[in-house]
Amino acid sequence: MDQELQTRILSAVDDAFDDEIAFLSELTAHPSTRGQEQSAQDFMAGALTERGYEVDRWQIEVEKIRHLPGFSPVIGDYEDAVNVVGSHRSTSRKGRSMILNGHIDVVPAGPLDMWDRPPFEPHVDDGWLYGRGAGDMKAGLVSNLFALDALRSLGLAPAADVFFQSVVEEECTGNGALACLERGYTADAALIPEPFEEKLVSAQLGVIWAQVHLKGLPTHVAYAGSGANAIEAAIPLISALHGLEERWNAPGCRHSEYGHAHHPINLNIGKIKGGDWASSVPAWCVFDMRIAIYPGQDIEAAKTEIVDTIMEAARSNAFLKNSLPEIVWHGFMAAGYALADDRSETATAAIGSLDAAHAAVNGSALDRMAITATTDARFFGLYADTPALVYGPRAEAIHGFNERVELESIRRITQSTALFIADWCGLETI
Repeated sequence: MDQELQTRILSAVDDAFDDEIAFLSELTAHPSTRGQEQSAQDFMAGALTERGYEVDRWQIEVEKIRHLPGFSPVIGDYEDAVNVVGSHRSTSRKGRSMILNGHIDVVPAGPLDMWDRPPFEPHVDDGWLYGRGAGDMKAGLVSNLFALDALRSLGLAPAADVFFQSVVEEECTGNGALACLERGYTADAALIPEPFEEKLVSAQLGVIWAQVHLKGLPTHVAYAGSGANAIEAAIPLISALHGLEERWNAPGCRHSEYGHAHHPINLNIGKIKGGDWASSVPAWCVFDMRIAIYPGQDIEAAKTEIVDTIMEAARSNAFLKNSLPEIVWHGFMAAGYALADDRSETATAAIGSLDAAHAAVNGSALDRMAITATTDARFFGLYADTPALVYGPRAEAIHGFNERVELESIRRITQSTALFIADWCGLETI
C-alpha cells in the first residue's frame, strides 16, 4: 500500500473518531446480557442497514447446530437469541474475503453498589470509556464497523466479500458464531477484536462448564449427626477438582505456547447454592464449575478425567459413596485453539498483513500472547479452515466492576483494522 493512501485511511479514522465513541457509548447503554440482546441487535442491524449492507438477522435454532463440531449444550431455550450479519458484496471480487466477528452479549454486572456509576450508563473519564461490555467487546465490534466506514468515506470498499458479524452467546457457549458457520458464512480469514492489549493472540485455552448436583438427608439441625449436609459434602469434591487442576498445570502436560506460563489452567467454582432453611441440614446442593483445557487436549478425555476425579472423591466420603453426585454438562464445551500451530500459507499471509498494519499505526512490532481465556476464534480456526486473528484494544476489569476501555487504544485498533482490510481484501472504488 502506498504511503499516501495509508495516510488518508488513518486520517479518515481520526475524522470520525468522536462519532465512533458516541456510537460505542450508545451501544454500551444497551444491557445486552444473555437473553436480553435484542435491543442491542436492533441497534446494530439499524446501523448496518443505514450503511447499505445486506442485513441477515435470524434466530438461532439449536436443532440446526446441535450436530456440528464445537456445539456446546445449553440450558433453556434460544427464543430470543438472534444473530445479525451485514454483508458487503464486492463488485470486482479480486481480493481475499474476510469475516469481522464480534459478540454483543455481556456478562452480568454483579452487585450494582460495587460500581462507581451505573454499569449501563457509560461515561468517559481521563481517556477511558466506562461501562459493562464497553471493553468486552463492544469497542472491538464498533472498531470493525468504523474501519469499514473510514474506507467508505474515501470512496473505497473492500475488493472482496466482507461479513460483519454481531453474534450472541460468546460468553457461555459460542453457539452464536457456530450458527454463522451453519448459515454459510465463510471467508479466507477472520478478525476478532477481543480486548487483549493490542497484541495478537497466538493461542487460547478451551473451556468446560459443568454442574455438580449433590443430595443429602434432611433433618433438624439439633440432630445434625443423623443427617448428611449436602453443602459440606461439596467441599471434598471441590478439593479433588483443584488436585486435577494442579495435575493439568504440570509442565509436562502443557501445550508449547504455555510452556513458560506459571498457572495456565484455572478451575473456578463460580456458583453454589443449596439447602432450604437455616435450621435444617441441607438436603441438596448444586455447584457450577469451569475449568480450562489446552489446545489439542481432547474434550471427551478431559470430561472423563473430571468425572473420574469427582467420583473417586465421592466414593471416599462416608455419605457420598452411597449417594453419588450427578454431573450435568451445560454451557461451554470449547476446544482450545492455537493460531501459532497454523502453518498454512493463508495464515502466514494474514498474520503478515496484520503485522504490517499494526507497525504502520504504532511504529513497533506486533507482540504475541497466549491467553488463558477462550474466544470464538476456535470455530473458524478449527472447524472452517479459516485462520482467526484475535487482536483488540486495551481494556481493564472486563468481568469485574468499573469495566473500561482505553480511547486511544480503540483509535489505534480501528486504524490498524482499516489498513488490514485494505491490504487483505484489496480496494475498489464505490
